Amino acid sequence: MRLINIGFGNMISAERIVTVVSPDSAPVKRMVQEARDARKIVDATQGRRTRAVIVTDSGYIVLSAIQPETVASRMGGRENAAQTEEKEI
Repeated sequence: MRLINIGFGNMISAERIVTVVSPDSAPVKRMVQEARDARKIVDATQGRRTRAVIVTDSGYIVLSAIQPETVASRMGGRENAAQTEEKEI
């Protein structure tokens, strides 16, 4: 099992991720609201602005404060994650 850092020390299993999308479109906002109503949402933003919406294979929605591109690069390998981590600091 490989864990991906989604910000602020929060981790998610890479094998469980179905998609990573931006929260700006109306369909994604609707999907987040429906997940919130169904209590199938995990807010990992630490009170910051949501920048990525991660959909899991179990139907849970995870909100992250890092960009979708950053999450995707961290899924790609350790070299990309180290470079992205340095840019965020």
